[in-house]
Amino acid sequence: MALIHIETVAEIASTNSALMARLGAGDVAAEGYWLIADRQSAGRGRAGRQWSDGLGNFMGSTVAHIGPGDPPAQTLSLVAGVALHRALVACIGVTAGMILKWPNDVLVAGAKLAGILLERRADAVVVGIGVNLVQAPDLPDRATVALAGLGHDLARDAFAQALADEWSATLAHWHDGGWAALRDDWQARAHPPGTPLSARDPAAGLIEGTFAGLDTSGAALLRLADGSCRAIHAGDIDITPLKL
Repeated sequence: MALIHIETVAEIASTNSALMARLGAGDVAAEGYWLIADRQSAGRGRAGRQWSDGLGNFMGSTVAHIGPGDPPAQTLSLVAGVALHRALVACIGVTAGMILKWPNDVLVAGAKLAGILLERRADAVVVGIGVNLVQAPDLPDRATVALAGLGHDLARDAFAQALADEWSATLAHWHDGGWAALRDDWQARAHPPGTPLSARDPAAGLIEGTFAGLDTSGAALLRLADGSCRAIHAGDIDITPLKL
C-alpha cells in the first residue's frame, strides 16, 4: 500500500482543482497523498453542482495513477464509494438506511450524506470526496443529511485518517486485480436489485427501470418494463418511489 500523507489547508477554491493544476504543471502527486481543506470557496459536485464548504465537514482529494493492466478508469468511482462506505462504517458503525447509490453517492434514508467527483488528466485520476459531518447543504433538487443530525459526533481529522487508510487498502486491491471482488462489495453496500431507478439519457430522455446490478465495466444495469436490460455508463441515476 502507498505511504499516506495528509496535507491540510485552511481555505482553497477546490481541492480537486488544485490537484488537477499540480498534475498539469508536471507535479506527479503520489498515491496516498491527500489534500484536505477546512473551507472551499468553489467546491464542486457532479455536473458542476456547488457543494457545501461547511466548516467541520470533510472536503478532500487524492489521486490514483492508472498503469498497464489496471481495470477501466471509470471503475475508480465505485472503488472510491466502497472505501468511503467502509470508512463511515468503521467510524460510526452500521447505520440503518446508509447505502451507496450509483455511481458515487452515499445516502441515508434517501438523503445525500456524501458524494465523490472524479476528474482525469492523462493517466492520473483525481478523486474528490465531500462528506457532511456537521452540516448539510440546502439543495433545491435533493434531500441532504449530516452525521451530526443523526447523532454522530465525528471529528474531521479522525474521519480523514480512517478514509485515507481505507482508500489506500482498497486502491491497492484494485491495482492487484481485485476489481471483481470490489464490484461485489459495492453491490452489497448499494441499493438492492429490484430497486426502482430512473436515469436521464441525453439522447433517449428519461429511462425508468429497476436495478439489475453492475456489468463488468461498472455500468449500472436497468431492467426495463419489457424485460430487457440497459447499461447506464454515465450520468445521474435517481431512486424513484414505488408506484402504487
